[in-house]
Amino acid sequence: MTQRLTPGTALLLTIPPLLWAGNAVVGRLVNDLVPPVTLNLLRWVLAFAILLPLAAWVLRPSSGLWSHWRRFALLGLLGVGCYNALQYLALKTSTPLNVTLVASSIPLWMLATGALFFGARVTGQQLLGAGLSMAGVGVVLSRGEWAHLLELRLVTGDLYVLLATACWALYSWLLTRRAEPDAIRSDWAAFLMAQVVFGLAWAGAFAASEWAWTDARIVWGWPTLATLLFVAIGPGGAGLPLLGPGRAARRTGHRRVLFQPHAAVCRADVGSVSRRDAARLPRTGLCVDRGRDRGIVKALTAGARPRTPRPRCTRPKPAMAIRGACGWKV
Repeated sequence: MTQRLTPGTALLLTIPPLLWAGNAVVGRLVNDLVPPVTLNLLRWVLAFAILLPLAAWVLRPSSGLWSHWRRFALLGLLGVGCYNALQYLALKTSTPLNVTLVASSIPLWMLATGALFFGARVTGQQLLGAGLSMAGVGVVLSRGEWAHLLELRLVTGDLYVLLATACWALYSWLLTRRAEPDAIRSDWAAFLMAQVVFGLAWAGAFAASEWAWTDARIVWGWPTLATLLFVAIGPGGAGLPLLGPGRAARRTGHRRVLFQPHAAVCRADVGSVSRRDAARLPRTGLCVDRGRDRGIVKALTAGARPRTPRPRCTRPKPAMAIRGACGWKV
């Protein structure tokens, strides 16, 4: 049964984009309190602690995690070790607005990554959509005066964001290649935990390099602790199913909730996405399965009840009925 999208549910669906935008703002505010790469490490350490009661079984030798360590090590490198570390590094020299806008180039990176490394065919509609996305960014950057674009100067932070976006594009495409056990893939907490386990090793190595090569220090206090809680529970994904998307999914009966247009697949759970949908996600940025009326950009389960499939009409079409009555093969 299709349930209506109430104003309360729509309000819940605005929470995740605000969390992701807040991640950039908070990352800039705590530049003087926590080193950027160390912030990424502490974020995922706290997320690991939150996920442990939910998916501790993944650490067992028989879970399938260790036999697929190469895949999860690569996913952990891109999604946990690199992406947010590069974003926090970018915020040292760039503004949250610039970081967010430069990250809007993700459609182009998705198309290029798919065409170069995964044999995906790029269509004119996809190029048009990516062009419209970049045009919108240009309007914002130029404030409506295109001559202002000639005055723009890239800073080091913008280059870090471009590198982070490239990592995320490759990460998203790798998620479409299903190679892990179903027990892990179908459980959002287990799938995220499997990536965090190896991602922490990468993040720890990068943070150690930061402390060895720079004058890194942490100023402990309530602002620092509040920041860590926010980036781990909100944008980090460890608590998202308990916030807007999860509650919205339970209200509507949908297992998949649209909430973040610049990511193709959620690191938390893409296990229930069909192969056809998963293949189309990175190419379009939005997949709609009309048969079940669902739209996904990021996928979350959050314990929501599966939506009951619509009954299929079994009445034969008139042309088929005539052919059958005449003895022809139907």
